[in-house]
Amino acid sequence: MPVDVDALVDRRRLRRKLTFWRVATFIVIAGALIAGLAYVSGASNKRSAHIARIPIEGVILEDRKTLKMIERISKADAVKGVVVSINSPGGSTTGGEALFQALRELSEKKPVVAEIRTIGTSAGYMVAIAADHVVARYNTITGSIGVLFQFGNAQKLLETVGVQMEAVKSAPLKAEPDFYSETTPQVRAMLQSMVKDSYDWFVGLVAERRDLDPAKAKELSDGRILTGHRALEEKLVDAIGGEDTAISWLETEKGVAKDLPVVTWTPNSNLEELPFSARVSREFGNGIGSALINPIIDAKGLIPRGLTLDGLVSVWQASEAADNNR
Repeated sequence: MPVDVDALVDRRRLRRKLTFWRVATFIVIAGALIAGLAYVSGASNKRSAHIARIPIEGVILEDRKTLKMIERISKADAVKGVVVSINSPGGSTTGGEALFQALRELSEKKPVVAEIRTIGTSAGYMVAIAADHVVARYNTITGSIGVLFQFGNAQKLLETVGVQMEAVKSAPLKAEPDFYSETTPQVRAMLQSMVKDSYDWFVGLVAERRDLDPAKAKELSDGRILTGHRALEEKLVDAIGGEDTAISWLETEKGVAKDLPVVTWTPNSNLEELPFSARVSREFGNGIGSALINPIIDAKGLIPRGLTLDGLVSVWQASEAADNNR
């Protein structure tokens, strides 16, 4: 009986494809199960006494999920103390304000300490002083207390390419500043007034929270950056060290039990209210979805992060900080 070579080749190819997809499916399912079980294990840790770690990283924006998470922490009986772990150049002024207020409300129910890691400037520093004790490394970058409003002007570029922009306005200050015409003195005065209003509010927070004379707080709020060591000398932070130093303060000054585990809380991982089976099912689905969708999400550079910083910002080196954010 003659052998059909083409049929044999096709069968082998099909067998190899089936083997590949079986292995790939097994890996995805196994990864999802491992992630789900690991998550459920972490969720169970939140039911026993622990210190909650709140990571504040990258450019700060107003994030409702994070604010809701902080509210949940305030209601969690198992949380005996809170470490706010900061590594941020700052961000939007309203984002910093929202976090500051949420952490101040949290501190009425739980002892809160802030740990500034590599950088905690501008709105990042604003978040830090919401805590009742601030710890920084000797070489931490902090400070940069101030407010910024940035805008571009492409008037000359448009003239070069032959584009003329026109507008009909209800009043001269409507939709100002724009990007296609020279900024008038009236527009600059409006922006300066807005920046000063926000700046005075920020300086007031620093004076109040750090128990500084208003004149001294304003002197330190000229936009300068400081190392953690210099910030300690200027009373902008309370101690030099890392998370261990922050936890030691909770134990010695706030009566938090020693050797409690530190559990990181994140906005998307607080599902303790769901039944065990529902949590496993959810994480199983998330694992499969991540395996399939993450390669698409990881296509970077399509939308510059700097575009998300609209309005008043309190950030050290706004454009670079935004571009380099994680």
